[in-house]
Amino acid sequence: MKTGTTTLNRALTMLGYRVSHNSWRWLDDIVREDWETIAQKASEWDALEDNPIPLIYKHLDQAFPGSKFILSTRDPEAWYQSVCFHIGDLPSPMHAWLFGQGKSLPKEDKVHTLAVYLQHQAAAKAYFKDRPDDLLVIDITQTTRWEEICAFLNISPPDAPFPHANQSAFNKDKHAGGKRRLKYLKKQLLNPVKIWRMNQKGYLPTPEERLRSL
Repeated sequence: MKTGTTTLNRALTMLGYRVSHNSWRWLDDIVREDWETIAQKASEWDALEDNPIPLIYKHLDQAFPGSKFILSTRDPEAWYQSVCFHIGDLPSPMHAWLFGQGKSLPKEDKVHTLAVYLQHQAAAKAYFKDRPDDLLVIDITQTTRWEEICAFLNISPPDAPFPHANQSAFNKDKHAGGKRRLKYLKKQLLNPVKIWRMNQKGYLPTPEERLRSL
């Protein structure tokens, strides 16, 4: 997240791919390690992106041989500031699973948050080190042309500007508006309960386990 995934979604959609827009709902299946169900859901799309997809790339690689993977990167400090703004003070089951027990709010532990980010990047590069044609490493936030992505996918660039999304300033209130505010307040009440239940079932890794799993 926060490495240009929305932009990548738009770009792949413009190139004619069916890109997932609901993979966040797959978290329950993933924490239960129901890989058969995940494979069934994944097969409905040409491309998958955003959480929790990045941390299951090895399983997807095994389930769909011959697939290509795009590792979106960003300056670590810029990424950290963006993810802190994005998550803010609202813990969620997704982020508790991504970063580990007690680490769902990145602003409370910069060292651990950056360790997860950097270790994931390094692990993905190491996993594909002998398969350079299957992995594209790209900073979407700095990309203005189609050529790099299209060359990787072996398709012609479209006659359209490269799309960019979510380039908003941090000083905007992302919860502004009655419906958004109500949704936020509801999550404030329910998310801690959901996190507690996941932890009770043993679905949340410790921070150390998360780092080892990457």
